[in-house]
Amino acid sequence: MIKNPVQLRVEKLPQWQQRLFMVCLCERMYPNFVFYCQQQQNDDDAKSYKKILDLVWESLLVEDVKINFDLQLEKLEAIIPIVTEDSPYMIYPAIDACQALGEVLHSYLSGEMAEHTAKVSSISATTIAEFEMTKTNVNLSPDAQQTLPSVIDEFDLQWEILRLLRDENNEMITLIKGLKDEIRASGVSNIGVFLGG
Repeated sequence: MIKNPVQLRVEKLPQWQQRLFMVCLCERMYPNFVFYCQQQQNDDDAKSYKKILDLVWESLLVEDVKINFDLQLEKLEAIIPIVTEDSPYMIYPAIDACQALGEVLHSYLSGEMAEHTAKVSSISATTIAEFEMTKTNVNLSPDAQQTLPSVIDEFDLQWEILRLLRDENNEMITLIKGLKDEIRASGVSNIGVFLGG
């Protein structure tokens, strides 16, 4: 697990802000899952992931909304790709995207936050490190992975999200909608996969 001090700082935030931090990172991993589904000509699983992601956003935006997170976890587990000998590389970022969203759902079911928030942060960074190592065909130690420019960029972005969350001038609903719209509008994943139009 790639660690960064941002994970300790996020742990100190209120629960809704920790969930917002996690769902922002999941939203950035979503294009990786979509890209894999397109490779497999499987639009249904991509739609299922998006529906679960949308429900998490809704839970942050709508007070006292009733969502069955056990059921959402079952639906997510049903679409996690299974690696075979013929699997394309993108199956791994797709699995990471599912694992990250699973951590968010578990945070609702268990009420525990810090462990899940740290894992989502780490999963996103690990996806990037493994992508870089695959491109260069070089295996790096966890310490060396943290020095990769793209991993440093990822944690810079996570720190930026943290700064926005800690800014008391940001009104809750405006902040949630703003982050959601900004990440979706960019359409670019943590490893540079672009979702066109």
